[in-house]
Amino acid sequence: MARLRTFLALNPGDASRDRLAALQEKLADATAGVQWVETENLHLTLLFLGDVDDRDLMKVCRAADRAAQDHAPFVMSLEGVGCFPNMRRPRTIWAGVGTGAAEVRNLFQDLATSFETQGLYRPEDRPFSPHVTLGRVNKDADAESISRELAKHDKWRGGETTIQEVLVYSSDLTPKGPVYTVLGRGKLRGKKD
Repeated sequence: MARLRTFLALNPGDASRDRLAALQEKLADATAGVQWVETENLHLTLLFLGDVDDRDLMKVCRAADRAAQDHAPFVMSLEGVGCFPNMRRPRTIWAGVGTGAAEVRNLFQDLATSFETQGLYRPEDRPFSPHVTLGRVNKDADAESISRELAKHDKWRGGETTIQEVLVYSSDLTPKGPVYTVLGRGKLRGKKD
């Protein structure tokens, strides 16, 4: 029986993805020691499910669709940059969510509750914070220079996109980086079927 690394995510849209890539280029020119996420892999993770048995993948896709259908499509903007865990110790560089943040949090909560009830998800210890990961900071990078550069872009705006679906992805880790494949889609309908 095969197992696939699986997660649920939102697609930021092509225009926002292009702006995210341009931001990555600006940050990369001024910082060193960051492994940047490939442009085609930029997304907003809702739930990381880990390794899922292939026999459970249809169940995962159906659960995502059921949980998503109660939510109406909404506009989401990407804005601001920051890092986890904090500016003194940057480990993950991200772009934040402005407009639509409440809708993303509500969608996350409904998905997390549904998937946890079905035994498909184990909640994380940290609170959910809507973001798109831009890069991961190497241990030997100059944290101070990265923090200074991020502060210069705190007013960054990445545009808006209409979120109409939750995507179920598999993640195949390769030596050249992860390869994501869409396994299913949960349409935002705003009503129960």
